[in-house]
Amino acid sequence: MTSIYDFSINSLQGETIDFSSYKGKILLLVNTASKCGLTPQYEGLQALHKKYSDQGLVIMGFPCNQFGNQEPGDEKSISEGCLINYGVDFTITEKVNVNGENSHPLFRYLRESMPGIFGNKIKWNFTKFMIDQNGNPLRRFAPITKPQKLERYIKRSLKG
Repeated sequence: MTSIYDFSINSLQGETIDFSSYKGKILLLVNTASKCGLTPQYEGLQALHKKYSDQGLVIMGFPCNQFGNQEPGDEKSISEGCLINYGVDFTITEKVNVNGENSHPLFRYLRESMPGIFGNKIKWNFTKFMIDQNGNPLRRFAPITKPQKLERYIKRSLKG
């Protein structure tokens, strides 16, 4: 059986990220875009990262250009945009596809584990997936769900 710990991906800087290194942590995985109306959510995600990373929360952004060409840049422009505009210092991965036959295997797994109201697809940028300390998909949040609305779930999961 597949688990989140079976996956790896490259960071925006090209370093391998092995998800097995996150055992015992709560993960919040978000497909992101820098030119989307929801892009200001980076600010809220950074606030959650700052508040809860010492308690075991890991936030990871996955740039994706599949929705309205809203992440057209290369690694340098993505990195600079996240840092300059929103002060992001949580992990940002390489650019990925989250839907379709070329989607990253991690997102195939997430979509199958937690389908949304529209089935086995990700609807838009800033869809969020929470993973528990044992690597089990816990909850999926809609793109419009603001990061601060996740705080109660994060607190509950960190206690659990």
